[in-house]
Amino acid sequence: MAGPDGVLISNENVAERIAEAPSRFRGPASVDLRDPMQSVRDIRCRVEVEKFVGVRVVPWLWDLPPNDRRYYPIYASCIEAGVPFCTQIGHTGPLCRSEPGRPIPYLEDVLLDFPELVVVGGHVEFPWMDEVISLVHKFPNFYVDTSAYVVRRLPPGLVQFMRAEGGTRTMFGTNWPMLSPRRCLDGIEQLDLDQAFTGP
Repeated sequence: MAGPDGVLISNENVAERIAEAPSRFRGPASVDLRDPMQSVRDIRCRVEVEKFVGVRVVPWLWDLPPNDRRYYPIYASCIEAGVPFCTQIGHTGPLCRSEPGRPIPYLEDVLLDFPELVVVGGHVEFPWMDEVISLVHKFPNFYVDTSAYVVRRLPPGLVQFMRAEGGTRTMFGTNWPMLSPRRCLDGIEQLDLDQAFTGP
């Protein structure tokens, strides 16, 4: 994961983890928004050669909402490579501005401009739950994930959404190494999601 102050988790680090169990592990690539053409080349190489399965940019790290022009070459490259764009939506845990993670209008602009782009919005989207759910209804290529939240902290609005039409549009995630898969999924049976995921 890259930001303007440097790399937090490098693509090389991710590639090393994938290599430890290549039949089980996949990972997203990170890019430097300050160098869009190198980012385009990196995406092509990582996806085609190293089998990365997505591109992840965290807007609050850059203090740039996702409709900023610097992202647009990245979106085009994701479409060409056939991989999703993964991002953070909602407020920030660190003491940084949360506004870049607000779904409407920033992410909505992207989904309108790139209807072929698959977008995964991570970190639950609190406190803008209604905005996120409206985008899921409006855009078939938009998904949400629960990363950075344990089950007992999931907002009631998201749980209700997952029990209904959001059952096939929500993915469970962690925030490794801060949260382990076991900790994130502890108590999942209490959410009563069977019908949402399997149908009547």
